[in-house]
Amino acid sequence: MRLPALADRLRLPESSVGLTLLSWGIGALLTMQLMRVVLARIGSRGVLRAAAPLCAASLVLVAFAPSLPVLAVAAALFGMAFGAVDVGMNAQGSAVERAYGRPIMSGMHAGWCVGAISAGLLGTAAISLGLSLTVHILVVALVSVPAALALSRLHLPDPAPEADEAGRAPARARRRLPGVVYLLGAVTFAAFMVEGVVADWNGLYLIGTLHASEAVAALGYPVFEAGMLLARLAGDRLRGRYGARGLITFSGAATALAFLVVIAAPVTVAAVAGLFFIGLSVATISPMALSLAGTATREPGPAIAQASAMGYAGLLLGPVVIGFLSTAASLRLAMGVAVVLGVVIAVAARLLPASRTEIIPLRASTEDEERSLPQAA
Repeated sequence: MRLPALADRLRLPESSVGLTLLSWGIGALLTMQLMRVVLARIGSRGVLRAAAPLCAASLVLVAFAPSLPVLAVAAALFGMAFGAVDVGMNAQGSAVERAYGRPIMSGMHAGWCVGAISAGLLGTAAISLGLSLTVHILVVALVSVPAALALSRLHLPDPAPEADEAGRAPARARRRLPGVVYLLGAVTFAAFMVEGVVADWNGLYLIGTLHASEAVAALGYPVFEAGMLLARLAGDRLRGRYGARGLITFSGAATALAFLVVIAAPVTVAAVAGLFFIGLSVATISPMALSLAGTATREPGPAIAQASAMGYAGLLLGPVVIGFLSTAASLRLAMGVAVVLGVVIAVAARLLPASRTEIIPLRASTEDEERSLPQAA
């Protein structure tokens, strides 16, 4: 939200802003891939204790960056810390979910939505109070660091890896991930790509294609987020009733249908309403996919790191693909990619093994179940 203020302070053109965001994304993706190894060694609790304070500190570096090169490096460092926190949170969420014995991941992701909405409101308040970008970020960092340290005392240890016959541990961490993890990563990729398309292009679509005013177009993303929040609050209950595979299938099909409504909408009101239903439809897909990835092996961390990395690749790639296609054809036609992604999610969900769509408590042995999973080539 304060990105325009940062760009104005350093007098950055749009291309430089794009480079800064790309640096952040690359940093996050690199860390997410490294997390497969790191989580196997120190667990999500150790990752969060180190990465959460570093995330706040690296954000301060972004605020104080005096030039574009320094900003790009600071953004990459922030992305790396953020990527570690994101994977660590989901791995910790999987450990909590398995200890709890029933689905709660969607509810935890609802907390993410609340945080995003709160950050937007606090940003608006900071602007209204006349706080500079630097002061604003310093306040956020000063609050975040002690909060992260206090919360770290509540984190659960990850499931302990099982030793091999010779008593060596963690033997399992050296094995290839089950093929189902990559299938779930593909589902996460598609879901994140849909979210990226909405986040980056809904305003331009409403203004450029439907000729909405800037004020009306600004409602698009909050309406989408509101839909996501409501769906995630109900997601765990719906999963318990209909099962993860059935709910992901339905959500993918509903996402495709809702995006068709937005693309075909002749007036702004219908398109904005469609964005709300896209939020409702897509919201529970990535939490469920990450939750299932966490139960694909005894140690949830490496599997969640892989699925998360694939998901964030979609988040970064989606807006780029839409930009390219809109230049070659039209924005309305380009956004049809999201319809295809919804169908892909629905089809991929039907390929998920039925035995991998339920929560596996920590006390249960997973050795036999892992042998039945498809292995990566």
